[in-house]
Amino acid sequence: MSFGDPNNPYGQQPPQGPYGAPQQPGMPPQGGQPGYGYPQQAPPQQPYGAPQQPAQYGYPQQPAPGYGYPGQVGMGMPMAFASWGARVGAALIDGLIVGAVPLVVGLISFFIGLSAQDDANSSVSSCGSDISCLENARDSAQGSAGIVLVLGLIAWACAIVGAILILVKEGKTGQTPGKKALGIRLVRENNGQLPGFGLALGRKFCHILDSPVCGLGYWWPLWDEKNQTFADKVVGTVVVRAR
Repeated sequence: MSFGDPNNPYGQQPPQGPYGAPQQPGMPPQGGQPGYGYPQQAPPQQPYGAPQQPAQYGYPQQPAPGYGYPGQVGMGMPMAFASWGARVGAALIDGLIVGAVPLVVGLISFFIGLSAQDDANSSVSSCGSDISCLENARDSAQGSAGIVLVLGLIAWACAIVGAILILVKEGKTGQTPGKKALGIRLVRENNGQLPGFGLALGRKFCHILDSPVCGLGYWWPLWDEKNQTFADKVVGTVVVRAR
């Protein structure tokens, strides 16, 4: 019971109007829901100084520069081209790697041939006019010559296979073992992408243009704006710093 309201001494609930009946003037709508035409409550404002949520739409993401150097080739952005000394050092390392096995095999064949020649000379001197002894010395010399020939072919095969493997790696990653050790990379000049095996192979053949006039093309990166050789200019590549 409610004793505070003289108009409702027994605490009875006031009668509810039928659904859709108009509300009495000055009375709030039933059920606690705002009626038609009542102003909506404004959402609470964030306190002053609260961090704002970053916008999620309409802002393009900036691509990160690739290959460890600022900007992309061919877009007028600053580039970190590899120095002439780094390129020479990388070429020397690659040469040692490719030529290591052929060099060892070649030295072995050289010493075998030299020893066979000495044995043949000694046999001829000791045999005198003995035909059988001379024939044996000749057969021994021919056998040694065959071994030297086989070793020479193995050396050439190792050199060719090594050069192809390095070209495949350069086309796929832009780096040979020497370039990786010196922290440089070969990329396309127009877009900074990896060269691929075909372009790396074509660049290797175009180094023929660098050889004339005392290897002028190999010296050209010393004063060239992009540190390019003649082969780089022909195929459209540059060597940049990878770190």
